Amino acid sequence: MAAKFQIYKDKIGEFRWRLTHTNGHVIATSGEGYTTKVNAIGGVKSVKENVPGSVVEDRTL
Repeated sequence: MAAKFQIYKDKIGEFRWRLTHTNGHVIATSGEGYTTKVNAIGGVKSVKENVPGSVVEDRTL
């Protein structure tokens, strides 16, 4: 089983997404609420498209 994105509504009714590991732990979240489910799904698509080219930036220096 792979990690999965979940779309859900928060306490104020906005749509959000979270990425969960196979063990159920949350790996990442949208960080913002979306007014529509379509926009939340668009956020997921954006992450999926942009992750392969991402780099790790060490900000501890």
